[in-house]
Amino acid sequence: MPDKRRQTTDIADLEKQVHGMLAALGEDPGREGLLDTPARTARSLSFLTRGYEGQLEDIVNGALFTSANDEMVILKDIEMFSLCEHHMLPFFGRAHIGYLPDGKVIGVSKLARIVDLYAHRLQIQEQLTQQVAQAIQEVTGARGVGVIIEARHLCMMMRGVQKQNSRMKTSMMLGLFRSNASTRAEFLSALQS
Repeated sequence: MPDKRRQTTDIADLEKQVHGMLAALGEDPGREGLLDTPARTARSLSFLTRGYEGQLEDIVNGALFTSANDEMVILKDIEMFSLCEHHMLPFFGRAHIGYLPDGKVIGVSKLARIVDLYAHRLQIQEQLTQQVAQAIQEVTGARGVGVIIEARHLCMMMRGVQKQNSRMKTSMMLGLFRSNASTRAEFLSALQS
């Protein structure tokens, strides 16, 4: 799965755009409280979308280890945040990952870093879930991968329907997690504990 690279953020251009946005909102970009807002917002958006500048192979950085373990490996409650590509508002929550090794295991911190790589891009939660699962499958060659993300979306909480307690859950099951009901059930059961 090739990563999409972007050019480094043009901070100066982004600052100009934010300045124009403030003016279009009827604000005075020259007032004291907003003087540094264009620069702060440009740096913030660059940070929040830094996942475009990363590459999967750089994240993994050789942290694959030979292992005879063929039992399920699960990392749950990985805190994550992203920006919705529709409104550029945050969604945030937790990712849960399981995989069935096939001779190799990945360094545990790399699972969280893979989540961050894809979460720090403009997108939708459904796509994020798919990207994480496919990346883990690609890197580990696992016999199966399961990823579940549950998140709260500010685009639903602060605008539109304004539902404060809704959470969205998405899942992606690959290999034995998709084809074998007992493998999937074991994964889902382990997430409950």
